[in-house]
Amino acid sequence: FVVTKPGMALHESELGSWLTARLAKFKIPRRYIIQPDALPKGGTGKILKKDLREPFWREQQRRVQG
Repeated sequence: FVVTKPGMALHESELGSWLTARLAKFKIPRRYIIQPDALPKGGTGKILKKDLREPFWREQQRRVQG
């Protein structure tokens, strides 16, 4: 997940080329989700990863990839 600054636009191709120039190939994510909204956080300020994963698991019986 990538959160853009207010008023800024970012395309997946721009992000991909930026990462390719700076990271080893095996460290580059397979997909990116670019959103203008802040990531969901709990009361302690930690990012709620469960909430981020929920749309991917919505129609699955098991919450594992395989």
